[in-house]
Amino acid sequence: MDQKTSATEWFMEGCRYDLLDPQSDKAIEAYKKSIIFDPTLTAAYVNLGFIYLQREDYDWALICLRRVVELEPKNPEAYNNLGYVYEKMERLGSARQMYEQALALNPKNVEAILNIGHISELEGNYHNAVQHYQKAIEVDSHAVSPRFFLALLYDHHDMFDEAVREYQDILEINPSHVNTLFNLGNLHVQLGDCKKAMTFFKQVLTFDPNHAEAWNNLGSIYEVMEKYEEAITSYQKSLSLNPLQEEANVNLAQSQYRQYCTNPDESKKEEIIRRLYFILSINPQKKRAQKLLDELMAGKT
Repeated sequence: MDQKTSATEWFMEGCRYDLLDPQSDKAIEAYKKSIIFDPTLTAAYVNLGFIYLQREDYDWALICLRRVVELEPKNPEAYNNLGYVYEKMERLGSARQMYEQALALNPKNVEAILNIGHISELEGNYHNAVQHYQKAIEVDSHAVSPRFFLALLYDHHDMFDEAVREYQDILEINPSHVNTLFNLGNLHVQLGDCKKAMTFFKQVLTFDPNHAEAWNNLGSIYEVMEKYEEAITSYQKSLSLNPLQEEANVNLAQSQYRQYCTNPDESKKEEIIRRLYFILSINPQKKRAQKLLDELMAGKT
């Protein structure tokens, strides 16, 4: 068996381990053996680099993905990947250099344009970030990612009209884009339009019934509308999907408390108290939970 064949077989073995047990030591060992047989096998370095990224072992990820750049100096993806490692290491200047190199190799590389925009955003350079996201949209007007990045940027800067416009453009391209629907729901909550927000959260749940945050936010809207049964059902569904959510736990306790105030039931009161103690065991600084617990323990109704 020649060296190349052995390298390929070990690489395939690494892929199998990676598929069955992501980030496993066996996958790392197999990829490393493939590289021993063929030191130019870039796919093995890439896979190793991403395993180390997932493990947050950035020094080793850097070594692996630098090697890919050495082997494929004309490959924009190699520079994008290396830039991402630098970004995770918070070496933003080095990350920008890698992304700019990817863009120099392919001026229409949307990923590189978005990455440079994101670095600008992290550096607080709002205008440069907007320019890059808009440039990415010009390069590929049908791509969702550039519009979503731009919408998020507007959203974070409370430029609601601009954010809504970009989100709506995304839905023109992909009506089932869950993150866009969810963000539009949150945005309309901020604007005080609970009815419209509810519509968006329900759409999220149509496409992703296991979206815990959407169930929680839907419950909050029901609570504002004083529909406590619906609110409690929504919070319970959210917590069935993610039991450790602080906000959903507090929200459920609060809705149950409001029901208790109109129809006192000692067993319900004990259930609420247990939930509040649970929340405070996770986060002793949760003021809403502490205030509610104090009211219950003082016997306030």
